[in-house]
Amino acid sequence: MQAERESWSGKFGFIMAAAGSAIGLGNIWKFPYMAGTSGGAVFLIAYVIFLFLLGVPVMTAEISVGRFAGMNAVDSCRRISEKWEFVGWIGLAGAFAILSYYSVVGGWVIKYALKYLRGIGTGDTEAYFNSFVSKTGEPVLLHIIFLLVCALIVLCGVSAGIERVSKILLPLLFVLLIVTAAFSLSLPNAEEGVRFFLVPKLSEVNGWGSVCLNAMGQVFFSLSLGMGTLITYGSYLKKDSNIRSSAYTIIALDSIAAVLSGFAVMPAVFSVGLEPRSGPGLLFLTLPAVFDSVPFGRWVAVAFFLLVLLAAVTSAISLMEVLIAFLTGRLGMKRISAVILLTIVLGITGAISSLSNGILSDMLIFGMTFFDFMSFLSDKIIMPIGGLLMCLLVGYVWGIPAAANEISNGGKLPFRGKNLFSFVIRYVSPALIIIVFVSSFF
Repeated sequence: MQAERESWSGKFGFIMAAAGSAIGLGNIWKFPYMAGTSGGAVFLIAYVIFLFLLGVPVMTAEISVGRFAGMNAVDSCRRISEKWEFVGWIGLAGAFAILSYYSVVGGWVIKYALKYLRGIGTGDTEAYFNSFVSKTGEPVLLHIIFLLVCALIVLCGVSAGIERVSKILLPLLFVLLIVTAAFSLSLPNAEEGVRFFLVPKLSEVNGWGSVCLNAMGQVFFSLSLGMGTLITYGSYLKKDSNIRSSAYTIIALDSIAAVLSGFAVMPAVFSVGLEPRSGPGLLFLTLPAVFDSVPFGRWVAVAFFLLVLLAAVTSAISLMEVLIAFLTGRLGMKRISAVILLTIVLGITGAISSLSNGILSDMLIFGMTFFDFMSFLSDKIIMPIGGLLMCLLVGYVWGIPAAANEISNGGKLPFRGKNLFSFVIRYVSPALIIIVFVSSFF
């Protein structure tokens, strides 16, 4: 039986929740290190291009599908076509895959925030990080704590839980981001980091296919595309809401957060002469070295890791809601039962992800640890495929006239870009996803 569905209190609540979903570790943790490993400004340009060619149309499409059906991701796709129900299942798989390691990283952030709050430096940052993540007990415990915080928020429901928390956390997140960026820009030689981030250098590019794949993957990861989040959040929208306006606002906030993250990280890295291409370890290896070597670094570190923690929470609760909406809507479970079940399952998978950096490091899947495999599966496989299938579902199965009718609120709102939307969602976006996806394996 379909459970009675909640809804957002209004446009602002939806935007705060959806933007909170988008502005997560993808912006604060992943965007700076992806830019650092992909040519800096060249990656930034590619990212902006993909935002408009993929982010805007796919986000608009997903939100419109969710509001049209008013159901969880699987049943929303099923309402359009029973044969295309599997698109919703792919979204669920993507959300689950990300959550299986996301809470582990959230636990790492808690560790670093507490460490700096206590005034303890890292010393040799690489040795400290590797020693910590390879432990059996503490990283798993912190993963559980992070997961329980998110579960409590989701348990409170859509309006009283997710929306209320997002309205508080997202503005605070931006305040902390601006403060951290201002501090970073004030450091000696900060202009070198700004130049790296904003001035394209083709000599820094190591394979255009790789840069494009990373930029496209970043758009999907950052905007929560192809994983059912926007379908689910869209299903809680009131019928008189403006989908296009909301989509543009969410993408604008996400883009601002990404650029501010670059300004918060790159100038600081260059200021102390460290390597911007340090990859995923940038957040936990490079930046602690920066904080340990600059005046007031301890308190800037506390603010920064609190910022990252807030971003991680707002994204994680959106991913959890995708799965909770399915359990309550499709299976008829009560919210409390669904939250308990999901928390237990994610607690187990997260523990495996955490331990794969230590005692389970020899348990490899296609040559990757469980943590790395789930990251690869979600970022490089599930989300691009989910985005491609969403384009096909909206562009060819549901049809542009039906989609445009939903987006324009039955013709009440102007949709001057209908023809462009049709062309992009049917041809441009699918072609780009296929080309970049295929090129990543060669």
